[in-house]
Amino acid sequence: MLGPLALACLWLGGAAFVALIAVGAFGCLGEWLRMCGRSRAEPAAVAGFAGLAAALAATVLDPPLYGIAALVAAGAAAFALAPARPHRALTGLGVPYVGFAAVALVWLRADPVAGRAGLIFLVLTIWGSDIGAYVAGRLIGGPKLAPAISPGKTWSGAAGGLVGACAAGLAAAALFAFPLAPGRAIAAAALLGVVGEAGDLLESLAKRHFGVKDSGRTIPGHGGLLDRLDALILAAPVAGLLALALGRGVVLWQ
Repeated sequence: MLGPLALACLWLGGAAFVALIAVGAFGCLGEWLRMCGRSRAEPAAVAGFAGLAAALAATVLDPPLYGIAALVAAGAAAFALAPARPHRALTGLGVPYVGFAAVALVWLRADPVAGRAGLIFLVLTIWGSDIGAYVAGRLIGGPKLAPAISPGKTWSGAAGGLVGACAAGLAAAALFAFPLAPGRAIAAAALLGVVGEAGDLLESLAKRHFGVKDSGRTIPGHGGLLDRLDALILAAPVAGLLALALGRGVVLWQ
């Protein structure tokens, strides 16, 4: 249900997509603050939510630099306003952790020429990585990738995730009328897939630090939003940097 809705908002762009990102970002930040032991009504949390809203508004109205500045300021404010214990530093870091991804996604989709194609490429690459990792990990198994961080992840799963990311990225690039450069599409997908898998491990490390199994119960039977979006949260800013290097109007695989 959530997948088709997200794809529909991505396809439409504009206010629908910004609203989707805002809801998702607020939900992720709320889960992060809860893991940090923060009430959503306390000053540190209010500063975080306000900064996230300001960052999204600034990204819609102006270049993303203003949004990034708002996130850095909000993270610093959340850190300053949070009690020393528990997890003061992580309270402040949660704002840019979630916010950089939100700003990158909104900015990427705002490109009138390449925004839709670039975002679909990113999302399908991450989904392909997740599916490939799950299938290979279940069918092949083998040595653990990082047992101290996430006991369930294997090297075979990581390899399967990379293959899945490359296959999905190449397929996504082929869907659009832009010139298809297979080597570049695979390279971009591989980069985003590896970063996505690192994002998965990073969130697993955070949950182990906080001593929780899931980031929340937002999605019944699947944990929280952070559990579902951890790969995209780290991959989106990298996709944004890639788009910035290539220039507006250029898709991620060119």
